[in-house]
Amino acid sequence: QVVLVESGGGLVQAGGSLRLSCAASGRTFSDYAMGWFRQAPGKEREFVAAISRSGGITYYADSVKGRFTVSRDNAKNTVLLQMSSLKPEDTAVYYCAARSFAARTVASDYNYWGQGTQVTVSS
Repeated sequence: QVVLVESGGGLVQAGGSLRLSCAASGRTFSDYAMGWFRQAPGKEREFVAAISRSGGITYYADSVKGRFTVSRDNAKNTVLLQMSSLKPEDTAVYYCAARSFAARTVASDYNYWGQGTQVTVSS
């Protein structure tokens, strides 16, 4: 069992920045690839970013590439999502997720999920 807790969401103006954090507990953190997903009202959950177990490989959705950066600190059992140049369309609940072995971009491939943190970008 892996327990994930996100933090760092909030209200920000367009063009601003936020940093989301996801703290993991329960198992060896470095055994798990991590992903960030988001879900806006009335929309399906969509992939945002993912990072391999070592942190050496990252993936991004085209919509956030160049604006968001995913990183992890295995010593602190934490994965971060640095978001810059935020747009109103980035407004959503952001979730972190964990899966064994390789990072993936599909939500159904992840076994463990946090409760989510709200990000609201005003225009």
